Amino acid sequence: MHEFSLMQNVLTTVEKTANQSGARCVTEVRLAIGEMAEVVADAMQFAFEALTLGTICEGATLNIETVPTRSRCVQCGHEFTHDRYQWTCPKCASLATELISGREMYISSIEIEEKND
Repeated sequence: MHEFSLMQNVLTTVEKTANQSGARCVTEVRLAIGEMAEVVADAMQFAFEALTLGTICEGATLNIETVPTRSRCVQCGHEFTHDRYQWTCPKCASLATELISGREMYISSIEIEEKND
């Protein structure tokens, strides 16, 4: 289950950013994950809950946004969404297409509670 190592990397970045911002705790982490990223959202949620215990992120909410698969036709320039099996351009029927989104995974935002100094 590679989701644990992915989540460890996410949490390392989140905790570093939160600490640099003077956070008391992290309240929410938002991830954007492409439909074709081969990442299971439920496994990411499980890893998040397990790995945040005893950390600045304990009790935070994890929200995962699914990024649709989009391609651009090399022939006519048309951009379109599709599933993982239908890559043909719906405008000109060309098979010459390039993926422009759907494999990414990134932290889109972090919400924190600041320390009361």
